[in-house]
Amino acid sequence: MSTKNKNRIFIFIPAALLILSGCTPIGMATGAGAAAGVAAAREGGVSGAVSDIRIKALISDKWFKYDLKTFAELNITVDQGRVLLTGVVQNPEDRVEAVRLAWQVEGVKQVINEIRVAAGDGLPGYVRDKWITTRLRTAMTFDADVQSINYSIETVQGIVYLMGNAESNAELDRVMNIARTIPHVKQVISYVKQTGEPVANSPQQGGAWLQP
Repeated sequence: MSTKNKNRIFIFIPAALLILSGCTPIGMATGAGAAAGVAAAREGGVSGAVSDIRIKALISDKWFKYDLKTFAELNITVDQGRVLLTGVVQNPEDRVEAVRLAWQVEGVKQVINEIRVAAGDGLPGYVRDKWITTRLRTAMTFDADVQSINYSIETVQGIVYLMGNAESNAELDRVMNIARTIPHVKQVISYVKQTGEPVANSPQQGGAWLQP
């Protein structure tokens, strides 16, 4: 990726922070706003990035109002209206509720439910997962054959979830192979779509996608 393209990551951060600050008062705003700079350079442009940030903020706000502690170990990734939910809850009912609340936000086209019902790994697990994500992000950034800006990464209990857009199948295969070589990675799950592929307004059948 050229220096010009990499620099695009930072152009939209200030504006996105201002936009997001009006959506929700919760502490997640700053992190989501910072992500705006990355999202704005992806497929969908600025308007798509702003819409995704708004969706993430509003889902976070609904979770906050429902019970912040219940959803403390959950993550939200949004790409062109597709919402990927990852993390761990203690009760199956909370898993269902997290998805139900996500569908209530206007602009959500699909919800991918990868929330697991299990005991958390505590601080050691959190640190390990963050290390995996950082190492993968770094490897992708310095790989000339990967447009790393197009990918979002979440790691939960050693499982790596990828979302975003791939320029080609070869690029996606390369990213997945990099992820598999990282220590402590148990599995790599991809919800990456091809660049230019339309996003349907209805969920895909097969278990990973839940209807509202």
